[in-house]
Amino acid sequence: MAYESLLKTLQEKNKLSATELKKVERVQKTAVAESLPQLLVKLGLCSELDVADAFVESGHFEKVASDQFPLETPLPDTVSLRFLKHYHVIGLSHNDDSIAVTMMDPEDRFVIDALKLATGKTIVAKVGLLSEIDTALEVQYGEGKSQMDKIVDGLSIDDIGEEDLEHLKDLASEAPVIKMVNLIMQRAIETKASDIHIEPFEQSLKVRLRVDGVLQEIDAPPVKSTAAVISRIKIMAKLNIAERRLPQDGRIKIQMLGKELDLRVSTIPTMYGESVVIRLLDKDNTVLDFQALGFAGRHLQLFLDVLALPHGIILITGPTGSGKSTTMYAALKQLNTSARKIITVEDPVEYQMEGINQIQAKPQIGLTFASALRSIVRQDPDVIMIGEMRDLETARIAVQSALTGHLVLSTLHTNDAAGGVTRLLDMGLEEYLLTSTVNGILAQRLVRKLCPACKEAYIAPPELVKDLRLTRFVPEGDIVLYKPVGCASCSGMGYRGRLAIIEFLPMTDPVRKLIMAHEEAGAIQKLAIAEGMQTLYENGLVKVVQGITTLEEVMRVTSET
Repeated sequence: MAYESLLKTLQEKNKLSATELKKVERVQKTAVAESLPQLLVKLGLCSELDVADAFVESGHFEKVASDQFPLETPLPDTVSLRFLKHYHVIGLSHNDDSIAVTMMDPEDRFVIDALKLATGKTIVAKVGLLSEIDTALEVQYGEGKSQMDKIVDGLSIDDIGEEDLEHLKDLASEAPVIKMVNLIMQRAIETKASDIHIEPFEQSLKVRLRVDGVLQEIDAPPVKSTAAVISRIKIMAKLNIAERRLPQDGRIKIQMLGKELDLRVSTIPTMYGESVVIRLLDKDNTVLDFQALGFAGRHLQLFLDVLALPHGIILITGPTGSGKSTTMYAALKQLNTSARKIITVEDPVEYQMEGINQIQAKPQIGLTFASALRSIVRQDPDVIMIGEMRDLETARIAVQSALTGHLVLSTLHTNDAAGGVTRLLDMGLEEYLLTSTVNGILAQRLVRKLCPACKEAYIAPPELVKDLRLTRFVPEGDIVLYKPVGCASCSGMGYRGRLAIIEFLPMTDPVRKLIMAHEEAGAIQKLAIAEGMQTLYENGLVKVVQGITTLEEVMRVTSET
């Protein structure tokens, strides 16, 4: 069977199911003009990157990055641009005997034979991403426009009043506007962004993507299309496009580039229109594994030990965007067995998990964390997860649940683990209840990981080693640190992906005594360190000397203690 090794690789990497394979084979019978790899991408079953990587693994092809494409084509005039665009082929280089080309489908013998006939030379096929090849062809053949510019050329929007809802709805359903919104989402998926920010201003519409915690600006639609673009997103999220004065929240479920995505949409009114933020929850790339998240060694063992306890409270603390929810879901995944009943109350439900009863809080109809919790305890659960402890009432019910034999997981917004204790006391929770129910408090931050393809090693200067006391982590020999460089693999950023740096405060008897004596967070922190707790800063330094991240990243999210 054609493409047997490609399909086998995709299935082994869990990028293509047996059902999806049958689907594409059915479609291929009616779409003879397109090869199987093209169909996999077109149908949204696999991403371009999945197909390219599978070709590399299964056929030993070399993958070519977009920055290696020449500005001028090495192919002769006998090869038409129409042919190259149709089959997604771009010329790389040539010599007297051969021509190297990059193809979306390097196993397509028809294309290779046609090129050989047209050029009279041997063809060396390499593999590339479909969209990168198409973009580079536009540059090589003088069209030189970005995909967004091409879409804008087909856009005709006159100034319309905000009250003209029918016209706005029609515009939002037109092909150019749909293509613009899809292109923005496609860019976000390709760069593995966590959020899309669409912000209207008087003279422009800005679109920014948050990649590994840092915002990057990308090509944006013209300002005249602002109302249509935002209306398109609101229609997709089933929001009221007539309501522009109040914030709204919605969800979009889409399948794009071979990924099934759950998008959370939030709109707020601003001076020049509605600002939209879209949170991308990629089910395929959500890693709910403690070691992949940054847990290791003593920290991991302590946390797993506390998770194994039959009852009590485990708190996860940190600011917004510090990965608390992901850690919480990793803990739930660990606990999720057929022997346990798990109920959560969240606002909003971020990840849907099989086997767990998840409740979406709706304060506007009276379904708050506290009111939902009262009902949950009558459902005979073993584990309860509360999205956030926001008030004393919620905290009291959580404590009562822990005292009656339930394991309770929740989050708090505090700077460190010891701060979680004082926060609960400040809420009005009695210290004797706190010490008898809380089993442990985890604090965490997210740092960017160095790109393994381009990070550059250097010997740490002696004064830096002395200032940071790095010899406690590497007692002998030179201490090697790494710095970001930037390459095609990480889009020039020098970083790719994020992981957590953590500190874990177990509730030991000495710590309980300090809490009962109403000691401050600083005193609790000192005692925990004396008992062997590694602070966020120290855990960050460990990951620096391991070559996982940089000192700058650790300093960005922590303070030295």
